[in-house]
Amino acid sequence: MQLKNMETFLFTSESVNEGHPDKLCDQISDAVLDACLEQDPDSKVACETCTKTNMVMVFGEITTKGKIDYEKIVRDTCRNIGFVSDDVGLDADKCKVLVNIEQQSPDIAQGVHGNFTKRPEEIGAGDQGHMFGYATDETPEYMPLSHVLATKLGARLTEPVIPEKYLDEKTIFHLNPSGRFVIGGPHGDAGLTGRKIIIDTYGGWGAHGGGAFSGKDPTKVDRSGAYIVRQAAKSIVANGLARRCIVQVSYAIGVPEPLSVFVDTYGTGKIPDKEILKIVKESFDFRPGMMTINLDLKRGGNRFLKTAAYGHFGRDDPDFTWEVVKPLKWEKPQA
Repeated sequence: MQLKNMETFLFTSESVNEGHPDKLCDQISDAVLDACLEQDPDSKVACETCTKTNMVMVFGEITTKGKIDYEKIVRDTCRNIGFVSDDVGLDADKCKVLVNIEQQSPDIAQGVHGNFTKRPEEIGAGDQGHMFGYATDETPEYMPLSHVLATKLGARLTEPVIPEKYLDEKTIFHLNPSGRFVIGGPHGDAGLTGRKIIIDTYGGWGAHGGGAFSGKDPTKVDRSGAYIVRQAAKSIVANGLARRCIVQVSYAIGVPEPLSVFVDTYGTGKIPDKEILKIVKESFDFRPGMMTINLDLKRGGNRFLKTAAYGHFGRDDPDFTWEVVKPLKWEKPQA
């Protein structure tokens, strides 16, 4: 791609489809989360999934008042993706389904939500860690161009989606370069929840804290924290404070307030980064309970299942509440 005052350079982002074994697992984990939240919005969910030839296992820690048919969720999700035959490595109706779900650890429960006795502003982070949000003005989605194109190619393999201005005589398309790829799905490769975190986010641009999203309720800041800093970064760029921006937040388990919030505009800020940071802290509430309320993260249905393929960010869908740009008050410096 060509950036102003820079030479042309190559940067790679990738995407995979719904049927990739890792994405199959992400979708099952998020389908379980959706089902739990739909019946009990206060469900505490940490659901992992793994798969291999004609076998799916869901495991983890879930505390919910809902009556969840885990096996049915697994089979329905596999069937909807298209895994309906041994020929594709998984038959939704015949595959072995293993379920090993336990209750949330009481140590975590008392530290995070006090067994549901804490007020929203008192709810602590469900884990320690740090999360990053990123935004850039190079695309209408405020997402990196390479990641947008990779994702669109993955989603619409039969339609050309790369604008002509990014193609030239040096462009090479590698279509199944191995020459043969017949054995696919879980038969060709084992799958596991959370192994496509760069595809889920920004395609290698910015940074990633390392935590996966799928199968986690909003007290798990790996998910909710990443969502709120995406909204913050996108709002910074969309409000004209910078052309490119990354926002980091960090947490300690059981503590509501973040340990740190950091902003870097890569030298593109219209005002100093420390002033933008002050605006961010005044405009966004990074406490887990308040993020859950402000982004409406307790609602189930198939809301989180939709995030588990083709990315959690840069999508025009009302369920992706973290993509809503928040107006930020600031004064442009006089010329």
